[in-house]
Amino acid sequence: MRNLKMILAYDGSRYKGWQKQEDNDLTVQGKIQSVLSKMAGETIEVSGCARTDVGVHAENYMANFHTNCELSIDAMLDYLYEFLPDDIVVKFMVEASEKFHVAHNIKSITYVYKINNNEVRNVFNRKYVYHSETILNLEEMRIAAEALVGTHDFQGFATVTENGKSTIKTINYINITEKNDVIEIEINGDDFLWNMVRIIIASLLDIGEGKLKLEDIETLLSENTEIKYSLMAKSKGLSLRNVEY
Repeated sequence: MRNLKMILAYDGSRYKGWQKQEDNDLTVQGKIQSVLSKMAGETIEVSGCARTDVGVHAENYMANFHTNCELSIDAMLDYLYEFLPDDIVVKFMVEASEKFHVAHNIKSITYVYKINNNEVRNVFNRKYVYHSETILNLEEMRIAAEALVGTHDFQGFATVTENGKSTIKTINYINITEKNDVIEIEINGDDFLWNMVRIIIASLLDIGEGKLKLEDIETLLSENTEIKYSLMAKSKGLSLRNVEY
């Protein structure tokens, strides 16, 4: 049986996230599995590198699947390009080792959050960029971001902590840049808790707007804190940018 690894890009605007749901077929995983199963003439289950929330996008999402289909990779790519919805595309596919699984041995995942910080929203990128009318203090945001970098207990930045799963994670870097009127917050870490990225972004936005102080971030990072930051950034500004193994 072949094990095929692929890189996807998708516009998550109309999807209920990556993960296939029993009562809803409007998911990215569900759409891909449906097309692959028809192509191969067998039931295909696709594994993903991470779950993305409702409305979250992906630039380079890693996935893999097993199949007995004997079509060439080029033929598969052509089939997927023709029959997948226009907002999902398979950019690359290659044979992987039998034991390869996209969710295992991940060294880091990179997410990016895009913000339009102008007075007027941009109607052409409104589905992919969050609009903040308040002028953000980027220097204060960068100082707070530095406090988040490193190995910490991030339980204060998660909506749910899974039983038995450590809340200690490592953020390798947070870059905050501005180009062509769009601010990008790029976060790279070894792993993320449930909604952790969106909560970190929300806290940085509040720092930029003067609603939070650096001390508040430090309190959320303190050991055994019972405080949780409950706000989450809007999903439409978030994309999974890259996965490294």
